[in-house]
Amino acid sequence: MHFSSLALLAAAFELALAFDPWDFASLAHRTPSELVHARRALHAKAEPRFPSPYAKRQSAACIPADPANTVTDRLQAALNKTGDVLTLCPSQNYLILQPINFTASDQEIHTQGYPTDDTRACLTVNGVVFNGTGHTTAINGQCTGCDRAVVRNIQVNGTRGGANPTGGGANLEMGGDTSGQLIEYVHSFDPRSWSCMHIAEGPFTCTNVTVINNDIGPCGSDVFQQWADGISLSCMNSYVAGNFVDNPTDGGIVVFGSPGSLVENNTIWVTKNTLLGGLNMVDYDPWKGNYTNTVVQNNLVVGGLATDTADETTAQKGDNNEDVIVKIGLAVGPRTWFGEFYYNNVSQNGVARNNLFTGAFGYGIAVSSAYNFTIMGNMLAGNTSFIGSRGPNCSTDQVLPNPEAFVWNSTTVTDSTIQSGFVNLDVDSLTCVTPPSDGNYWPFGGEPVPGTDVAGVPNAEQTNGTSSGTGSSGSSGTLPTSGSGSGSSTSGASSSGLSSSGAIGLGVGLGLAALCALLLFFLIRSYRRSSQRNRPVSDVYDHTVGLGQGQGQGMDMDMKERARVPSWQAYGGIAQPYAQPEGAYRQM
Repeated sequence: MHFSSLALLAAAFELALAFDPWDFASLAHRTPSELVHARRALHAKAEPRFPSPYAKRQSAACIPADPANTVTDRLQAALNKTGDVLTLCPSQNYLILQPINFTASDQEIHTQGYPTDDTRACLTVNGVVFNGTGHTTAINGQCTGCDRAVVRNIQVNGTRGGANPTGGGANLEMGGDTSGQLIEYVHSFDPRSWSCMHIAEGPFTCTNVTVINNDIGPCGSDVFQQWADGISLSCMNSYVAGNFVDNPTDGGIVVFGSPGSLVENNTIWVTKNTLLGGLNMVDYDPWKGNYTNTVVQNNLVVGGLATDTADETTAQKGDNNEDVIVKIGLAVGPRTWFGEFYYNNVSQNGVARNNLFTGAFGYGIAVSSAYNFTIMGNMLAGNTSFIGSRGPNCSTDQVLPNPEAFVWNSTTVTDSTIQSGFVNLDVDSLTCVTPPSDGNYWPFGGEPVPGTDVAGVPNAEQTNGTSSGTGSSGSSGTLPTSGSGSGSSTSGASSSGLSSSGAIGLGVGLGLAALCALLLFFLIRSYRRSSQRNRPVSDVYDHTVGLGQGQGQGMDMDMKERARVPSWQAYGGIAQPYAQPEGAYRQM
């Protein structure tokens, strides 16, 4: 075959991969903005990448928002018996004064016609708040026996509006003593309390909740102790996939043990607020650190990006006008987050693999106080920075490690499988790291633009290759400097004056390439869909750190692929019992 045709076929194969925004292999080679836009565009089109487990139940009539003084009672009256459906009217705003409660099994709340855009009806939390407590929850699905409760295609506005947090539940409180619930195509934002969406464990009987295709956030403020989670999962055997979590401030997706759950193909990013943790597997309560068969995989976390517009085609880094970072991209183990708060207790038996990180972070992945965990195949993509210094909330005797891509504490991580490239440090209470207030430390990438696949800002790596930097921090409070990077090069050829036979060959090659691209696209999608969910936990490969990992960065520890430490040696015996002090950090 003509050489040009071979080249075109090869290009067609790459194009087929690039067209699938959930294909993990292609994600590592995209710019930060492309990573977000590809997934965001798919979500905006409402393509059923993650199909619903339950059929839609169309209703001929919807309940109007007016009159507002009776709307709460009218909505609640629609959910009376098994199988009832509450249908809201498109583009209407419902000012509710107390939560709308599910009352029986197989009930559903949705917007008429199941729209996925801003015409979704909005439940607005509008009840009384007094002295730090009051109305915080729009929907409560935690009644005993409320199995297969469904919330679909609506919006929930928590109306914090910059105020201090209010004690109470999340915008949506689901789970509890139930099974088979579904939340999809819900936009939940601005919660008055601690989370945009909470799936509770109940009396440890909650099982099989599906949380798919939602757009979450903003959630909370990055002011100290005014944070809020995006999605808070504590129900076992659950599935969380295809969600877009925009500007959370506490945890993007927080997994409270949730044994047997799968969290995959979600996108978390920040543009306006610093986020404490992107993907969190740190909470000892309520499951006593039990992450057995919980898998967090193939998720994308986008840290802060440069907001400068000058020299973006030649510079790798710029300033960020909000000084935004993700403090920890993926956090594993209670000491990583809480220090000695949980004594010697650990997160155990979980898996975090093949997750992708791009943008500015304090630490890409941090692992401490974990037992029998698997951390493999996680990568950096595009331009990355690891920046920050000791913040005012660090304890006086704390030694905060320098920002790095991947960090762990070999003393407190036992019987675990950890990919290479981790730096062995004192990994305790890392969320007290503070981003620099000014300076060219943020990678260029462009902010996410909802509903588009076009990058907002040209990315420097298109001309300069990729880079990942390490910063310096600690008690001296010095600002970070860029580390080493690895460049990417492209090659091409041009010619003029094609002969007629060459033109015919080129045309044939283009036709074949188009056909091959189409065929490969569907074959790849079919293979990924059938194999990814069924992939055994043991079938994990070490990709270490991906595009942008400089030789030597994060490689100063000669660690075997399988790091083994006798189980409880580091702790001097059995884990200590935990007594929760007053004013504990997390609410459940």
